[in-house]
This record gives sequence, C-alpha cells and structure tokens, in this order.
Amino acid sequence: MEASGVSTGQSAWAIGGVRQVLSDYAALTKPRVQSLLLLTTITTMYVAGDPSLGLVALTCLGGSLSAGGAGAVNHWYDRDIDAQMTRTATRPVPAGRVSPAAALWFGIALAVLSFVQLSLTVNVLSASLALTGFLGYVFVYTMWLKRSTPQNIVIGGAAGAVPPLVGWAAVTGSLDPTALYLFAIVFYWTPPHFWALSLLMKDEYARVGVPMMPVVHGEVETRRQIVLYTCLLVVLTLLPVVFGFFGALYATAAVALGGAFLFLSLRLQRRADRASALRTYLFSLLYLALLFCAMVADVRL
Repeated sequence: MEASGVSTGQSAWAIGGVRQVLSDYAALTKPRVQSLLLLTTITTMYVAGDPSLGLVALTCLGGSLSAGGAGAVNHWYDRDIDAQMTRTATRPVPAGRVSPAAALWFGIALAVLSFVQLSLTVNVLSASLALTGFLGYVFVYTMWLKRSTPQNIVIGGAAGAVPPLVGWAAVTGSLDPTALYLFAIVFYWTPPHFWALSLLMKDEYARVGVPMMPVVHGEVETRRQIVLYTCLLVVLTLLPVVFGFFGALYATAAVALGGAFLFLSLRLQRRADRASALRTYLFSLLYLALLFCAMVADVRL
C-alpha cells in the first residue's frame, strides 16, 4: 500500500510538472494579446470575401504561430527588465522555469513554422506579411525602439497592425485600399490603447529605464497625446464610409464607439487618476473588437 501511494504521488507530480511546462510555453506566446489580433484577422477575412472555415482556421493557425513566436522572443530579450517589474517578474523566463535559450529557439521555430505553414496552405503573400509582423515586433519594436524612444509604441505599433493585412491577403491573394485602411485603424488605435496602460505602469517603466511616454514627457503630456490620437482614430474610422467601403451600419457603430472612446479620453485628461486610465485601457480593447465586428455586420447585412 505504501509503495502504491508513493507511485501515485510520483505520477501526480509528473503530470503536474508536464502541465507546468505546457503552461509556461503557452505563456511565452502571449495568448491574451493574440486573441484580439486573431479577431481582427478573422473579421477582416469576412470583410474581404466569403472564406471557408478551413481557410479561416489555417490563417489563424499561421497568424497565431507568428505572433506567438514574436511573443516568445520578446520574453527572451526582455528577461532582464521583466525580472524587475512586479507585473512581469513571474513570467517563465525571469522566474527561471524556462531557460532564455529555450525561449529564443522556441520563438524562432514558431516563426519558421508559421511561414512554411501559411505558404503551403494559404498563400505566400499572407506568409510574408506574417513574417514581416514578426520581424517588425522583434527587431524594430522590442530590440530597437522600446528602450530608445518614447515614440516606441507609435512606430512599433505597425507590427501589431499587420494581422488585418494577413487576413485580407489570405482571402484575396492581394492587398487593396480597404486592407490598408484596416491596417491604419489598428495602427492609430495602438498609441491611446497602450499609453493608457503605460500610465498605470509608469513607475515600473521608470525603474527599469524604459522610456515610455509618461516616463519621458510626463503624465499630462501623455494624456494629451491620448486625446489627440483618439481624435485622429475617430476621423480615420469614418474615412472608409466617405469613400464607400462601408455603409450606414458601420458608420453608426464607428460614431458611437468613437464618441465613447473620446469621452473616456477627455475624462482621463481631466481627472488624471488610475481608475480613469484603467477604464480607458479596458474600453480600448472592447472598442477595437466591436469596431471590426461592425465591419463584418455592415458587409454581410
């Protein structure tokens, strides 16, 4: 009986260890960040045409592999500053559960697999665009801009705006002005979204020397920039209506969602408290998801 109990305990420990390893490697891919990227990919595909479920699944698989690879390499490169910030200190690499080399090679392997899979099952253009997003996030944002300029998220945000291009290319095999508009919407959405979060993380960014906007230019200027970029975003979201790409349903949603986003941004500028920053950040996630869903509803209905 005692030997049986020991055996059962060892088996439970082994299963728990496997689960922890799988959980850690999944965490390297930043699944919560990926979810919104994949939503913009899927909705864009249904705006571009009438894709099969198989094509949608294969495109999402390739996009997820590429974004996951970028996330893993980011974990590897940022392990020094992650270890010093409360929010990130328990990540697999700084916590010592995954070695830096393993995280790096895991990320590279995912990126290579993404390119091969998309090239063979979707098309080379979508594969190339996904690879461009990976390289942009890793080399332009993570390794160059993040630690060198407060404009890091403005320029580096282009990498996060690539998924709509991947989705469009997967369905049509090409890119056109509508696809570029969708790219631009995500591009201009990124600064107010991320700067709202950076207001909450200002002290930690300052401690590790990352020159985010509120660290370098202060909270007052950051809140002003959030309002400015939100205004630009609202105008940009209405241009597809002006040029006839979308109709009344999308226009109504864009005005309503944009008005709410601008209201929260202006309130953040006036109140300057953490609660307002958190509300603005959380709404920005909902904003982008609902805006892209409205595009699909407009095209389909």
